[in-house]
Amino acid sequence: MPLQSHETRHILVAITGASGAIYSLRLVSELLQAGERISLILSSAGRQVLNHEAGLDWSAVIKEQRRQVQEYFASIAIDCLAVDDFWAGAASGSAAVDAMVVIPCSMGTAGRIAAGLSGNLLERAADVMLKERRPLVLVPRETPFNTIHLENLLRLSRAGAVVLPAMPGFYHGPETMADLVDFVVGKVLDQLGVAHALFERWGGERS
Repeated sequence: MPLQSHETRHILVAITGASGAIYSLRLVSELLQAGERISLILSSAGRQVLNHEAGLDWSAVIKEQRRQVQEYFASIAIDCLAVDDFWAGAASGSAAVDAMVVIPCSMGTAGRIAAGLSGNLLERAADVMLKERRPLVLVPRETPFNTIHLENLLRLSRAGAVVLPAMPGFYHGPETMADLVDFVVGKVLDQLGVAHALFERWGGERS
């Protein structure tokens, strides 16, 4: 069930190695603007793809990465968690975050979460979301899907995750790439109960 707005919540955003880093950067910006507190996890592949696609040079060293990320978003309301840090609160149901978004979500990450593996903090945090019945939104960016991908996504949906592929709509008359990105990010924000005006809704005025 989508979260309801709105007191400040702690939302975990995870970036994996699928293409589509632009979605994660836009989502984090919107969440910070909405007053949410963010923890960010980058997988090794996610950091490499993000740096390549967004022209960044974010470090693998967590202290330096935190400085770079806070500088990029001009906010101290975002923290960075090392993908191998099992001491982080997100690793336990007793201190679980309010919601988690994996954006973009690689098929490898989806498969490991679907299998219940917890080989790193990202996978463990997702497992915690499922066992605690808290919102977990996965944004796969892959095409075409093979049968294994589809079976893993179905398994995740049945376990309680929201599978929200990066499939922009066109009924709102997008004119730029940013419009297409905003459509997908807006759909994620809807699941988190965060008000936005990123796209025009069907049959209504711009929200």
